[in-house]
Amino acid sequence: MKSRMISPGFVEDALDSLRLKGIDPAPVLRSVGIDPQSFGPVTNEQYGALWLAIATLSGDEFFGLAAHPMRPGAFRLLCYTVIHAGTLERALKRALTFLNIVLDDPSGELRQAGGLAEIVLTDQAGPRSAFTYRTYWLILLGIACWLIGRRIPLSRVDFSCAAPINRQEYLQFFGAPVHFGESRSRIAFRSDYLKLPIIRDEKALKGFLRAAPANILLRYRHDQGFTAGVRHRLRAINPDSWPDFERVAEDMNLSPATLRRRLKSEGQSFAAIRDEIRYAEAQRLLRDGRDSVTQIAVTLGYTEPSAFHRAFQKWSGMTPLAFRKGEGGF
Repeated sequence: MKSRMISPGFVEDALDSLRLKGIDPAPVLRSVGIDPQSFGPVTNEQYGALWLAIATLSGDEFFGLAAHPMRPGAFRLLCYTVIHAGTLERALKRALTFLNIVLDDPSGELRQAGGLAEIVLTDQAGPRSAFTYRTYWLILLGIACWLIGRRIPLSRVDFSCAAPINRQEYLQFFGAPVHFGESRSRIAFRSDYLKLPIIRDEKALKGFLRAAPANILLRYRHDQGFTAGVRHRLRAINPDSWPDFERVAEDMNLSPATLRRRLKSEGQSFAAIRDEIRYAEAQRLLRDGRDSVTQIAVTLGYTEPSAFHRAFQKWSGMTPLAFRKGEGGF
């Protein structure tokens, strides 16, 4: 498993759950290989080990952030609850029902509108900390992305709370426009992801659980197999010169029918891979701000700017210009 560096601000947020219980965090940090006197960014493995140690000491896998504790073992049971859901939509609905019963507050709901899927959190007691919502998204997205074998690109992340001190770390973590002080906490992504099949089974789940929770910090990608092969070939070429599906299959020494079948078995399609790469590049170029929307459309291989506008609105639920203006606030 690859490593990812987790900022010290997130470590401090996790340690607060021990401090509130009067538990000295120093021995816990030492037990997972983190120097309590001076630590910078830690690996996801270290953070995962810290998460487990805190859950054991506090009796709560959710850092004491919800109305009721998420008792040790609840995450494992959640995974077994969703593994046979069939599709991502059913898996998310089951996961939200499970978390609503266990945590009580905040409570989550899946909504769909305008080509977007939203997971909206509500709090009876008023807005909670940004770390609370981040932890909720980590658990839910970590499982969801693993189930379908691919990362789910977010188009928007809203927090109903005020911006935390380590605001920039939140902006960098999600890879999507992040807004604080909103009327509700939510994440949004393209609704067509909900139709993707679950490609994991209980045998694979055992391996996933052995590596949890360190692995859910990686924002899962399907970096092996035929999906990775197609993605690698497309990323090596400018989008305006991308080969068609038949040429990609030929380059991989496969028939188009075989490649299509292999991609489907990994919960993917050629069109979805192209869209994911284009969407990520479109976000990067719009944030950069140097090129006009028309120039970006050409760079991404669209013959007409209007086609890019329609595609981007389908991906994100907003126009390219609205996305760029939204990014400008940070």
